[in-house]
Amino acid sequence: QVQLVESGGGLVQPGGSLRLSCAASGSIFSIAHMAWYRQAPGKQRELVARITNGGRTNYVDSVKGRFTISRDNAKNTVYLQMNSLKPEDTAVYYCNHENIRGVSWGRGTQVTVSS
Repeated sequence: QVQLVESGGGLVQPGGSLRLSCAASGSIFSIAHMAWYRQAPGKQRELVARITNGGRTNYVDSVKGRFTISRDNAKNTVYLQMNSLKPEDTAVYYCNHENIRGVSWGRGTQVTVSS
């Protein structure tokens, strides 16, 4: 069973930065596709960024140029570096793991962007 543990969320001022981490266990991490989703109050969960097992990345338009997803297969960890944060980035951020057996989710980490 895949387990995902997110960390790195918190309160940050507009324009600030945070780095989220997601540590995975229970799978062969290197062959999984990994992603970050977010869900703001009253809104649907949306894909923020995704990185394939080959390292290909894609981003939602609203974060392009500000967020970077990366992975360290030796540490079974995926990261989301978030720069130039805006109040509209406030949400619970969820780590997502996808392999041939299906999709797994972390419990989420809260990111609040406010002055």
